[in-house]
Amino acid sequence: MDIETTHEYCTAKKGVTESFPFDNETLVFKVGNKMFALMSLERRPLSLNLKCDPERAIELRAAHDEIQPGFHMNKKHWNTVNFEGNLSPKLLRELIDHSYDLIVASLPKKVQRELEEL
Repeated sequence: MDIETTHEYCTAKKGVTESFPFDNETLVFKVGNKMFALMSLERRPLSLNLKCDPERAIELRAAHDEIQPGFHMNKKHWNTVNFEGNLSPKLLRELIDHSYDLIVASLPKKVQRELEEL
């Protein structure tokens, strides 16, 4: 997946907003005003920081060289995923979905219902 495809995939999800809260190169995707993905538009190789279940994060890191503890993030809950490695587009989309779903599940029930209605 490239920057454009990743951007389109993330922003197509219900209730997603995007911004540059840290600097002019780190694009942040949020749902319910909570981050689920961060992407540097300048750094190569292209990578994405994604939220992950802690146990699954350990398994993914052990199985894939492209998945490392989250760069500048809580390393228990975030992975940095190299999108220019050998991971399949299907797995990359699954990891984005997992991050998004974790954040949605942590939102208040009212906000979850509002997202369902979108």
